[in-house]
Amino acid sequence: MIQKPYLLLFLFITLFGCQPQEEQSTAPSNAEVTKAYEDLVALFKEWRDFERPPLREGAPDYTAETFNKRWPEFKQLQARLLAMDTTGWSVPEQVDWHIVWAEMNGYDFNHNILKPWVRDPAFYKSLWMSRSDVPAHEGPTHHMTTEIWTYDFPLTAEAKEKLLGDLRVIPPLNEQAKLNLTGNARDLWIAGIRDVKSQSANLKSIQDRPGLSDDQEIVAAIQEAITSTDELASWLEAEAESKTGPSGIGKENYTWYMQNVHLVPLTWEDEVMILKRELARSWASLKLEEHRNRYLPELVPANSPEMYDEMAERSARSLLDFLAKDEIVTVADYFEPALREHLGGFVPEETRNFFWITAHLDQRPLYSHFYHWFELARMDTEPHSSEIRRGPLLYNIFDSRNEGTATAVEEMFMDAGLYDDDPRVREIVYIMISQRAARGLGSLYAHANEMTMAEAGGIHSEYTPRGWMKTEEELRIFEQHLYLRQPGYGSSYITGKHLLEAAMMDYAKMKEMKNEPFELKGFFDTLNSMGNIPIALGHWQMTGMDGHMKSIKK
Repeated sequence: MIQKPYLLLFLFITLFGCQPQEEQSTAPSNAEVTKAYEDLVALFKEWRDFERPPLREGAPDYTAETFNKRWPEFKQLQARLLAMDTTGWSVPEQVDWHIVWAEMNGYDFNHNILKPWVRDPAFYKSLWMSRSDVPAHEGPTHHMTTEIWTYDFPLTAEAKEKLLGDLRVIPPLNEQAKLNLTGNARDLWIAGIRDVKSQSANLKSIQDRPGLSDDQEIVAAIQEAITSTDELASWLEAEAESKTGPSGIGKENYTWYMQNVHLVPLTWEDEVMILKRELARSWASLKLEEHRNRYLPELVPANSPEMYDEMAERSARSLLDFLAKDEIVTVADYFEPALREHLGGFVPEETRNFFWITAHLDQRPLYSHFYHWFELARMDTEPHSSEIRRGPLLYNIFDSRNEGTATAVEEMFMDAGLYDDDPRVREIVYIMISQRAARGLGSLYAHANEMTMAEAGGIHSEYTPRGWMKTEEELRIFEQHLYLRQPGYGSSYITGKHLLEAAMMDYAKMKEMKNEPFELKGFFDTLNSMGNIPIALGHWQMTGMDGHMKSIKK
């Protein structure tokens, strides 16, 4: 075991010091060896078809019997992947192989350890009112959700039939949930009841959409979904008293999952160290900023819808102009409309949660994080040439890339000069980093079963500066619940930022060794061109250095 004093040096060497070297995979002796990249693409299509479960009474079948029956077929697909000889493949092609490998590991982990269909009542949430700001919904989600945000009301005849089909999945799936949910994860169980109850409220609200209240067929389908959802909530509440077990997956499982599924080359202990460091650094940096700015006027929060809208317009224009004029990234035509759809609106002071507290002072830190929407617009308008990277990666494997980048650019844009016109805004950026580090640290202790979800939320609340996480309890519960449901998501904002900074370092060093100038625009454009893949894979493709991948336990 590596001794603590040498851990940072070891990480530096393993993450950044290795030069390109092709990887050989060990395959079962009875698997046919294939060498063509086209075989990987074909296998990927088969894998994705398999990953979608068969139906049971019109809903996806997550019963133990069906999983066990299908397991040998999964192992055959996995054996075919491991039998591929990637010798001579380009780095992007090898990266694609690792994406499929990681997804199959995710299926294996879900089947044997995470088991969201057994342990996690929120897995059965079907109704989604808005699009996620990352490529797929955050956390484990079933395969036939109802995406209300994709519908325009009043409905066309075709859209009506589609919505009816979506809604009719909900009752049989809720019945199946009562059969499948045999787990004993108390925190997941209790918090999941909230999700189920919120689904009932949202189902009731969609009846007010234009044209729905007069359509008896739609109204009947909605009412049937409401009834079954209410019955599931009551059943969950009745069972709750008997749930006494832990909800975390434990340190060893967490480390394996990070390395072999999300391709984050860190252990649980490494992540604790990195998040503690970022928490201390951001607090210290905040206090230094406050000292430097002590003679400047305080930021004045928006106190009316008109003032908020004026600030939002100014902030959006400032960010977009900065990105273009300061040559930060190539600003595509879709950047501005993507951002303008999410400018937000005025929220009364007494109901503002953490993020809207920041946005009412200056929206630019939050809008920087909305780099998310640029990435989704790119997925929609410029599909990646690789079919393997074109859509969302399964099991939230994209988190280090999307959440890590969105968090990293908050500080990177600041350091590049976004707030030279108002240094007080820099304080907001450090507060946001502190919040991400505190909530992620809490989630790590929850997964180690060293804290309950509520205790993890205590770190989240107490270590966010200025008490800004104490104003609205729902956000804290929502975030800690998500991070308990999806291992690694809570820490991905900071660990992904850490990995992106490491990639920038090696990219800059590579340029320096070639006597080529480092251009920030070139860095971000290269990152964007690779799609929403784990930062470790992007680092490899960007620099040719695969030491981070070699440090992963296989």
